[in-house]
Order: sequence, then structure tokens, then C-alpha cells
Amino acid sequence: MNVAIIGAGMAGLSCADALQDAGHCPVLFDKGRGPGGRMSTRRVQTPLGEAAFDHGAQYFTARDPGFKRLVDSWQRSGVAAPWPQSGTDAWVGVPGMNAVTRQMAAAHDVTWGHQVSAMVRRAGAWWLTGPAGETGPYDAAVLAIPAEQAAVLLSLHDFAMARKALMVRSQPCWTGMFVFDDPLDGVPPVMRNRGDVAWAACNSAKPGRSGPEAWVVQASATWSATWLEAPVDEVTGLLHRALAQAAGCIIPEPIAATSHRWRYALSVGTGDGALWNPDLGLGACGDWLMGPRVESAWLSGRKLATMCIGSGPVMGSVQLTGRTCPKGHVPILP
Repeated sequence: MNVAIIGAGMAGLSCADALQDAGHCPVLFDKGRGPGGRMSTRRVQTPLGEAAFDHGAQYFTARDPGFKRLVDSWQRSGVAAPWPQSGTDAWVGVPGMNAVTRQMAAAHDVTWGHQVSAMVRRAGAWWLTGPAGETGPYDAAVLAIPAEQAAVLLSLHDFAMARKALMVRSQPCWTGMFVFDDPLDGVPPVMRNRGDVAWAACNSAKPGRSGPEAWVVQASATWSATWLEAPVDEVTGLLHRALAQAAGCIIPEPIAATSHRWRYALSVGTGDGALWNPDLGLGACGDWLMGPRVESAWLSGRKLATMCIGSGPVMGSVQLTGRTCPKGHVPILP
């Protein structure tokens, strides 16, 4: 079974892992320049050297037994570590949050910088249109992207799935990134829900980090929605002031600063877990179907893979000329 997965974040990679473990051949496409998605790490050059920011997901938890085993394997390989300052069950990627997705992506055929703009089903197979033209055929197509983006592609093929995606309203988040020439003495390394700041943390104090004093400041959903279309420079200045208000002290001017807008940052989850149409070989997964956590995205991808594999003889009829699964994923989970 050859499966095209649109989106190589945690949900898409989790789905790909499970499919490949079962002997199938997933091929992933992602519009980003590299692994991460909302677990990306931004690097900025400063007069004091390179600074790194986990500007999306700040940490993840591991409560599901299967996900715990995977996180344990990440810890053994050195790409994840606990972060006690954020909670007893908080984990981070090392040296950046994208370390875990980078390791996952290395086991798969992933095309980066490839935004799928259209999907067509012909003669029982899927064909995708992107920057390089049309690719295919594929037995199945999986959408592992935010609900608002999935709805556009689903609407022409499965209205019931598209309707579920259209009902989701993801909350936005503006993230500020600041580098200082000295530590912010007296400021707690982690702050939550202080005024307009939903989260602020000293990123350089996380396990396995190096470089100058680097802070991540994430605005509340309400604040982010209010300033959603504002220029980056203006938002950066406002978030610098918001950090000072949250800390209750004067914050020095940064030696480097920028901001990033996550238009689709958080979703409460529909409770479906994953969506699958066996007649079309079409599915969707992601945290918008389960809940706003990294672990939820992983579980959603696994669930969709199970549904896809369970389709039986409906799947697996397409032969891709000259294509084989180029990389072997070593199964970690039963």
C-alpha cells in the first residue's frame, strides 16, 4: 500500500511510522523547509552567537503507554530530556524541540518545501498537485494538517469530513523571541498566564541548550486574535512590553528580537481521534481531532494508520513504477 501523507509534523510522522511498521510505503509532503511543524526550532544570529528558540510547542507530556515507550527511546538516543522546571511530566527535544521530529522524519521519504494545492482521484488512485506538478498514483491519501487547511482539500471529496474540519476554530498565537546580553536576574524561568502573556520561558535554560540568554514569549489567544494582522515589528515591541508586565520589572532592550504568528496554534479537539473513508482511501489526523497536545497528535496519527491498515482488500492495488520505500523505520512499539 502506497500512502501519500500531506503534512510531516507529529501526526503525519506518527501515521507514517505505524504504516511502515506494518509493511506499507508512506510518502510525505510538507510545505515547511524542514522537520518540526509546530515543534519547530528557530535559530537567530546575534552579536553573542547563535540563539535558538522553540517558538511553537514548548514541551510535551507522555501519558499513553505507547507514547511513553517512544519518549524513553528518544531519551536513550539523546534527542529528548525531562524539563523539571515546567512540570514533573514535561519533556523537551534536545538540542531543540524539532530534534524528535527530525529523527522520525529521517526514517521516511519526505519532500520538504512542497505545498500540495490539489488532490484528484482517478481510476481508484490519488494524484497530488504541488510545485513540481502532479505526483502519484497513491492507494490512499492522508491529510495531517490543521483543520482549516484540511477543509479546503477535503471539500471536493468527502463533505462529511470537510464539515467536521470546517467546524473547528483553531486559536492563533503570536510568539515573541528575544535575546539579551545578560541573564534576566530575578525573573522566573517559566511564567504562565500573566496578563496578555500565556507563556514565557527562558529557552536557553532548557536541557541541552547553549548560546546567549534567549526568551520565548507567547501571547494569549485573545491578544493574538486582536493583533493577528499586525506587522511583525509592532507585535515584537508589544510582546517585549508584555514580558516586562508579566515579570513585574524592567526588562532591558534585547540585542535581537523577532516574532512569529501561528495562525492555527491550538484546537480543543473534536473527539473523533481520526477520520477515515475506506471507499476513497482518504483520511485525516491531527491534534484538531483529539486535543491540543503533542501526544494527542501522535495518538491521532497512530489511530488513522490502524484504520487505514484495517481496510483490507480495498487498499493496496496501486503499483508505483520505480518507487520503493527507501528508508527502514525500526519499530519501537508493538
